[in-house]
Amino acid sequence: MLAPFLNEGIIEAGCDEAGRGCLCGPVSCAAVILPPGFSLDGLDDSKKLPPQKREQLRAVIEREAVAWAVVMVSSQEIDEINILNASITGMQRALDRLSVRPEHVLVDGNRFKPYSVPHTTIVGGDGKYMSIAAASILAKTHRDELMLRLAAEYPGYGWERNMGYPTKAHRAAIAALGVTQQHRKSFRLT
Repeated sequence: MLAPFLNEGIIEAGCDEAGRGCLCGPVSCAAVILPPGFSLDGLDDSKKLPPQKREQLRAVIEREAVAWAVVMVSSQEIDEINILNASITGMQRALDRLSVRPEHVLVDGNRFKPYSVPHTTIVGGDGKYMSIAAASILAKTHRDELMLRLAAEYPGYGWERNMGYPTKAHRAAIAALGVTQQHRKSFRLT
């Protein structure tokens, strides 16, 4: 059972990312503020849910959240500042785009940079707090949607199946077809 809040009675946002370990495409970062008393059956870490369930939950989260935002950080920017900094930068940009300013931020993971609002990092937070789980679902579903579009532009890499993750088939496609502008050049690709 996920906890509703770390700090009851204040406006709290959850943050998470998706695609950090991928070989290509952006890292997707989301921030979500849920209303007091929010409840959603099946809400959990996006990695534990099948795609259809994630999409169902996404619709409810986007409709009922007090505020939400998703930001993509490109593979080019990832190559420039590294994946950790890109993930943190993306989460901060998502927070900046919220229509309501949070008073506290819950971040999935163990690292974050100073921000204008106090924050708490929580390892495995997407399996512990509803707002982080909601952010993980939005980050994942928005990224998957983009990767399906990119798969049509760059056929042969199997992105419609692997979403850019380093599968054996994806690495074989890179070796056979070459590196695209969507690939992260700072990652080991083959």
